[in-house]
Amino acid sequence: MARRVKDGKTHPTLDRESVLRFIAENPLRATKRDLAKAFGAKGDDRIVLKNILADLQAEGVLAGSRRQYTRPGALPSVAVLRVSGRDDEGGLLAEPVKWDEDEAGERPRFRLKQAREGKAAGVGDRALCRLDFEAEGGPTARVIRVLEADKASALGVFRLMPGGAGRVDPVERRGLEYSVSPEDVQGARDGDLVEIEPLSRPRAGFPKGRVARIVGSMGSERAISTIALHAHSIPHVFPKSVLEEAEKAGPATMESREDWRSLPLVTIDPRDAKDHDDAVHAAPDEDEANPGGHVVTVAIADVSFHVRPGSRLDSEARLRGNSVYFPDRVVPMLPERISNDLCSLREGVDRPALAVRMVFSATGEKRRHSFHRIMMKSRAKLAYEQAQAAIDGMPDDVDDEIVTTVLRPLWAAYEALKAARGKRQPLDLDLPERKIVLDDAGRVARVVVPERLDAHRLIEEFMIQANVAAAEALETRRQKLVYRAHDAPSMAKLESLRDFLKTLDMPLAKSGNLRPSHFNGILAQVKDTEHESLVNEVVLRSQSQALYQSENIGHFGLNLSRYAHFTSPIRRYADLLVHRALITALGLGPGGLSREDEERLDQTAEEISQAERRAMAAERDTVDRLIAHHLADKVGANFSGRITGVTKAGLFVRLPEYGADGFIPISTLGGEYFHYDEAAHTLVGERSGHGHRLGDSVEVRLVEAAPLAGAMRFEMLSEARKLPRSNASFHKAGRRTGRAAPRGRSGPRKRR
Repeated sequence: MARRVKDGKTHPTLDRESVLRFIAENPLRATKRDLAKAFGAKGDDRIVLKNILADLQAEGVLAGSRRQYTRPGALPSVAVLRVSGRDDEGGLLAEPVKWDEDEAGERPRFRLKQAREGKAAGVGDRALCRLDFEAEGGPTARVIRVLEADKASALGVFRLMPGGAGRVDPVERRGLEYSVSPEDVQGARDGDLVEIEPLSRPRAGFPKGRVARIVGSMGSERAISTIALHAHSIPHVFPKSVLEEAEKAGPATMESREDWRSLPLVTIDPRDAKDHDDAVHAAPDEDEANPGGHVVTVAIADVSFHVRPGSRLDSEARLRGNSVYFPDRVVPMLPERISNDLCSLREGVDRPALAVRMVFSATGEKRRHSFHRIMMKSRAKLAYEQAQAAIDGMPDDVDDEIVTTVLRPLWAAYEALKAARGKRQPLDLDLPERKIVLDDAGRVARVVVPERLDAHRLIEEFMIQANVAAAEALETRRQKLVYRAHDAPSMAKLESLRDFLKTLDMPLAKSGNLRPSHFNGILAQVKDTEHESLVNEVVLRSQSQALYQSENIGHFGLNLSRYAHFTSPIRRYADLLVHRALITALGLGPGGLSREDEERLDQTAEEISQAERRAMAAERDTVDRLIAHHLADKVGANFSGRITGVTKAGLFVRLPEYGADGFIPISTLGGEYFHYDEAAHTLVGERSGHGHRLGDSVEVRLVEAAPLAGAMRFEMLSEARKLPRSNASFHKAGRRTGRAAPRGRSGPRKRR
């Protein structure tokens, strides 16, 4: 670049080529002021510079404004990027959302650095980033903030059409179908799951789109869960660096550990469990001061020994937040080398654990507890059904010694804890869970409701007590931690519930005095009546959502004043944090909570709460898609169902046999006005006073099934019945839906 001397200083020659070269070499310092300073432009030179910039912009050679000039297609210092994937080290990579490859060449990629505060970006997210083109190691983008989900692209299944064109069927319930020109197919093959970028929306016909990314094939048996993984941006492929770090991990040593390998701890899990992160033991308390008492030990896999703060394993686990469970696969939080091998409490194998020993009275009240970092050896691996059968006198292949010395003391301790639980009165909702069983091709074979056994309740209660002990131990040591918090129902939800219960002549106590026992009393009143399912559903909807946070507000549903997740560090990052906190607070050796962990507990709590909600939504969507696929060839068939949702637009009906919902539009219910009674959860006909209510058992006909979207549409076959209408909620509904129109005129809620 030619130079000139002005005011005793050397500056580049002020001409077109020099200006363009400076802007290209200094993308972060290309404002008009920067240019004037670089070229020493004063007086008449400012006019020369202004004219050069104007000419370059007029010719299309230069873009931007006086605040930031760029070459066309080049990036400014701050831009919106989409997180596109990872490098071999597991680091996130991001690309500009807006980029013209024809004009500016290949789309650049940036190494992503997370913001110090706020939500962390994950694959698929869009983020506003500050770009550094001159960073050591290559172009880097630091997240300023994560943006809302990108609505400009959508997932769909590509269908090849004659002539090389295609169409994309949406996987969202309200998604659009796109047509794709041959030049925009981008190599997609028939049946591929693709990300589609909208191009235009003509007045007639399908909107046009371009295949932006090929996600995978819909021909695989895991296709349905693949949709959910990508639709919810769930990380599911471990980076090479994370797998390598896991493979290098070796067995734990006895350093800082107590030797408990002689204690006959046992694991009790589902029959198909691949990892075992908790083991239990119980024995009578020999202390004469605690007659009839019990000593209960809960040992939890010591994941913190292998997954240290700042490691690649830790970063990946934090990003995932939890394992995600689909009917056809599990997306684990940790690689199998850790979750299914080194940390799994296998029978007869030395394994590191963090154990809590709790002493209970004969009536189940906890007297004291202590935490220990141990080496253990599981005496037996039992399934719930095995353990229950053995205690019921049908030991099958369970060793008699195990039954006598391990299982019977466990059940004796559980009887005491069960009595204490009865006094505590946690919320006792009766909502059976369903499990989808798939065949070898990944299709639905059957849907079952697993029997709820005392063996399940025993493990559940022991884990609850261990979680309480963890929270108490950390509070005593004034150690920061992440609580599992569950707030009391909001005032608005309680008022809605109170209005609903009035329609059943059931009073609800004033909000300030409400405890779970009040809800249990309501549930007991409707037990084995026609209203049982309805009331359970409405009470559930009145509850707040549990989450993770560093502030303790107690756990309303369990009726506990302090509660922290401690028992599943293989599948929940929150539990790993609690393990680290205990190690730090109690001086139990290496692998404790780092200073960075402590400083960002609030941020981490928010992130793992979001990850939990994301996983729940993905699991629910997958079940809906599987059931819709299973019933797609049964369109026209009749089913028995139950109304699980009442809205202004219509009714949601669940098929109990399958555990999936479908929708009945209000326009198909009858030829009269329907009022939405929000408090009573009903749709009531204006003339007849007949309608449908949440919880009603109904007969429906399947008229449409959309497997990709997981949606089903039903037709109501059951006759509407006479229903009461709450005056307060009727006025609400009137404001929401509009009054009935005068006879002979159409109104806003007219349904034909």
